[in-house]
Amino acid sequence: MIKQLIFASLALLFTVSTYAQDYTKAEDSDPEARKILNQVRQKYEAYSSIEANFALDIEFPEQPKETQQGKLARSGEKYRVEFGGQEVFSDGSALYLVLHNNESVQINNMPAPGEDTGLLSPQSIFNFYDNGDFVYSLIDTRTENGKVVHIIEFKPTDRSSEYAKLRMLVARDSKEIVEVKAFAKDGSRYTFQLKNVTPNKQFAAGYFGFNKSKYPNYYVEDLRD
Repeated sequence: MIKQLIFASLALLFTVSTYAQDYTKAEDSDPEARKILNQVRQKYEAYSSIEANFALDIEFPEQPKETQQGKLARSGEKYRVEFGGQEVFSDGSALYLVLHNNESVQINNMPAPGEDTGLLSPQSIFNFYDNGDFVYSLIDTRTENGKVVHIIEFKPTDRSSEYAKLRMLVARDSKEIVEVKAFAKDGSRYTFQLKNVTPNKQFAAGYFGFNKSKYPNYYVEDLRD
């Protein structure tokens, strides 16, 4: 499954089970936090395209922290994410998974609207809180690394979620997402930081598509219906 193969750590930041009974309602969220998140969404939705670097800190109890770097891009419904020797991209009609270590490419159908694949996409980074799976509140506004940030805390509405909470840092003045941190119930932590955001970038033709000539000798598996 894609959820098991690609960007597992990143996907954990934005994936919550939706099958258990809710114990809170998303409608109970803090109006001030909702106002800030609306401003964040409007900012990113105003861009015709976006490219950014990101860093992911992975922390497990009694183990050294691991940091991995990646890059993401979006243009309309098309997107591309490169991370940890893997790529996932979509031209809007199919979903492509490239595993460089295995020299393989997997082609999948696009997920149905609302379907949870556990897959990180540039869309989910900027609006994961819109799906009703969280209740959220503004818990603090303070200065970090010379920048004033709002700190918004998200609690999953599902008792069975493996995450106790998420925290998002939003720059007060620019309304940009600075980082998102997931706190797992097993004590692990995942911190996603956006860096070097370039809005409205022009991408080369075919950037979001699959070109088999770029992957010579790779095994291509087409799993589309």
